[in-house]
Amino acid sequence: MILFASGRTDIPAFYSEWFMNRIREGFVDVRNPYYGEQVARYRLSRDVVDCIVFCTKNPAPMIAHLDELKKSGLGLYFFVTITPYGKDVEPNVPEKERVMDSFIELSTSLGTDRVCWRYDPIFIDEKYSVSFHIRAFRKMAEKLRGATDRCIISFIDLYEKTKKNFPGVKEVSEADQRFLASALSRIAFENDMKIESCAEKLDLSAYGVEVGACVSREVIEKATGTHLIQKAGMQHLRKHCLCLPTNDIGAYNSCPHLCKYCYANYDAKLVAQNFARHNPESRFLLGEAKEGDKFHEARQKSLRDEQLFLF
Repeated sequence: MILFASGRTDIPAFYSEWFMNRIREGFVDVRNPYYGEQVARYRLSRDVVDCIVFCTKNPAPMIAHLDELKKSGLGLYFFVTITPYGKDVEPNVPEKERVMDSFIELSTSLGTDRVCWRYDPIFIDEKYSVSFHIRAFRKMAEKLRGATDRCIISFIDLYEKTKKNFPGVKEVSEADQRFLASALSRIAFENDMKIESCAEKLDLSAYGVEVGACVSREVIEKATGTHLIQKAGMQHLRKHCLCLPTNDIGAYNSCPHLCKYCYANYDAKLVAQNFARHNPESRFLLGEAKEGDKFHEARQKSLRDEQLFLF
């Protein structure tokens, strides 16, 4: 199985100490985001976890733990989102030069097969125009050249939480998507990167952007050095998504980056309340066990093709 850390919050940026405590104890308790009394316990063991996939806008706090993580034997893969937006959109994300420096350090430690640059979500307005994105993408791609061979792009989706926190933002027109896809794919090629989309309605392959999957079988096999069995009937994350299934160990409304386009936060006040409940020593990301909690052992099974290891 693949654990996701996380699509609900930024664990490397804000909760790395807690995460490492969970690694050392060998399990994590995850509260169901829709049925709060339901708690799943996941074992953090190589015999059932094939890879832990991190998604972050600031990997720096996790870098100090990389040696310990590598010794654990768990597969590791990092998505690092680096976009050109300022504090008006991403108020608490570190300066992008610092994030790119951390990305390069991460790549040096883990290798290019275990790190991916995400340039998403892309939105267009008067400040962040098409030409702005092209200039910014080129500058970033040139700096990250050699640190990764893969870049994922996507265009903004107007989730209800996004529309609430980012009023006035609009979907990117198909014409602009095609123009940007063509321009960004050329820049990526010039910097030895493959560029892919994930979960996009519009097929941009004719413009140089492959229809890809963030968490594909190929990606995880390269990152872990193992072969996986992709079973029939596996459910993908959402419409148009081709990714392998993952189990998320994060919690919604707990990311202090407070990016305006975020679908995982409802509002800043709730995030602050939840962040105050965090205890690095807890089994839970937020808070503690409660009376009435219903615990169960999560169903976990490795996707590794063990037969291939017999020869």
